[in-house]
Amino acid sequence: MTNDLPGNAGNIARTRPEVRPARPYFSSGPCAKPPGWAPEHLALGSLGRSHRSKLGKARLGYAIEMTRKLLRVPADHRIAIVPASDTGAMEMAMWSMLGARPVTMLAWESFGEGWVTDVVKQLKLDAKVVKAPYGELPDLSAVDQTNDFVFTWNGTTSGVRVPNGEWISDAREGLSFADATSACFAMDLPWDKLDVTTFSWQKVLGGEGAHGVLILSPRAVERLENYTPAWPLPKLFRMTKGGKLIEGLFKGETINTPSMLAVEDYIFALEWAQGLGGLDGLIARADANASALDAWVQLSSWIDHLAADPASRSNTSVCLKFADDALPGSDDEAKLALVKSIAGLLEGEGAAFDVAGYRDAPPGLRIWCGATVETADIEALLPWLDWAYHEARAK
Repeated sequence: MTNDLPGNAGNIARTRPEVRPARPYFSSGPCAKPPGWAPEHLALGSLGRSHRSKLGKARLGYAIEMTRKLLRVPADHRIAIVPASDTGAMEMAMWSMLGARPVTMLAWESFGEGWVTDVVKQLKLDAKVVKAPYGELPDLSAVDQTNDFVFTWNGTTSGVRVPNGEWISDAREGLSFADATSACFAMDLPWDKLDVTTFSWQKVLGGEGAHGVLILSPRAVERLENYTPAWPLPKLFRMTKGGKLIEGLFKGETINTPSMLAVEDYIFALEWAQGLGGLDGLIARADANASALDAWVQLSSWIDHLAADPASRSNTSVCLKFADDALPGSDDEAKLALVKSIAGLLEGEGAAFDVAGYRDAPPGLRIWCGATVETADIEALLPWLDWAYHEARAK
């Protein structure tokens, strides 16, 4: 294979677009801040105060209840703010609850693969591992519902999401664990199907990093109170004491010290979302962004969706690959070099930041289409993508 890109790209003249996105922030995490965000809009009274003060606990509790309201989480589900982003929330759940029964691990992108590594190599469980290539889903109807099962609702690095929760049985014996970090606030999740759900507010709501959210169904709480894993749990993972759930964790009494600045930033985003009409408004914005990007992809000769099936295509982390006949004879190394060049051109022009695909995914681009992005900015980005591609090939 060759590292040289074939074709007559050097002969293609493309005019530099005149209009740039007003906010060229298309990173898949941390994502664009909500429109209108500015530091002076944050309520800063809790800064410099203990998170265990009356005010600190009130603000943390308010963030939890706003999360419940916007995501339409049932009253009998617990919600906790936890350390270490979505990763911390998933690690807490898996290390605390897996091992009670057989487990199936589902992976179709890099983060799902990471959970497989944790369970098989660290917890050393004899898990059934079901995989699918980037851009595809496995046969979800074949998942053994007597097992616990762990999956990503929306594959941030593959652009693939599960289309619905119909494949999860109401009579399941195992617990369902959903890493929903780029799905929450952009998709309507079926809470009756989910026992453990995790996300980070740095994704769809554009919050700051380092904090995760863990949502537990009554079945998950029952597991916690009636099962002790065979391995030791570090302090950051412990959610029970004396066989009972530590209820304070789900009322804002965090395990470790949170950043109250990040919490206030999250509250700003939650209130912004409420002003849009809540979850329906957020979903509508993400869908509009993804539709605008898709319309361009359908007309393009050089780019295509990594997720071929529209039914399982993400409306937030939209992953793109080079069209099959766009770069004949080019290997992945050459394609990765082209991606780097495209992303560098766009950043240099101030037209788009952080649009290269994930490092473990097939070479391509990744455009965040979540609700904090404006559709007008997606539309302004599109001619820049064409320009950068042809400029990069001409080099």
